[in-house]
Amino acid sequence: MRKKTKLCTGAVGLAATGALVLTSGGAASGHGYTDLPVSRQKVCQNGTVANCGSIQWEPQSVEGPKGFPASGPADGQICSANNTRFAQLDAPKTPGGGAWPTTKVTGGQNYTFRWQFTAMHATSDFSYYVTKPGWNQNHNLARSDLNLTPFLKVPYGGKQPPATLSHSGALPTGLSGHHVIVAVWTVADTANAFYACSDVTF
Repeated sequence: MRKKTKLCTGAVGLAATGALVLTSGGAASGHGYTDLPVSRQKVCQNGTVANCGSIQWEPQSVEGPKGFPASGPADGQICSANNTRFAQLDAPKTPGGGAWPTTKVTGGQNYTFRWQFTAMHATSDFSYYVTKPGWNQNHNLARSDLNLTPFLKVPYGGKQPPATLSHSGALPTGLSGHHVIVAVWTVADTANAFYACSDVTF
């Protein structure tokens, strides 16, 4: 069966390759990130924000331990998922010292979240967290800044997502101004998850 899947091409072949790498215990060569709302790694990759370091070439690679918020990345390293080479993502300002670009959103309305994948891992779920009113915008993001109950959780039952996946859910109410949404894609058959921080304006 494995020999047959190795001969596949296109998206099916990529999914099979990802599955084979995971079952062998190694790390896959690519992963995923959010582009709706646009994530910090995406604005680094598309050139909106300059001097981001290596994340500009691999926005899909923000991978860290799963189990958030009980475990997972350390406070101050949530947006980089504990990857020191992506530390620019954790800073409250861009590498140039400006504000991170934001997406305008409206509390209480449905919003379509979108992920782009370069390796389609078996998936437990997608969870979305947002900062609390009055959160501290002047330091690296910590759990104390977040509502630790996800405002949206999408179970995925161990399936592999397609190359692009969208799902919708209502944004929380009672928020205004600049906030950060932390999106977490939890992989079913490894110890890791993928993290994406998106700056939004309610």
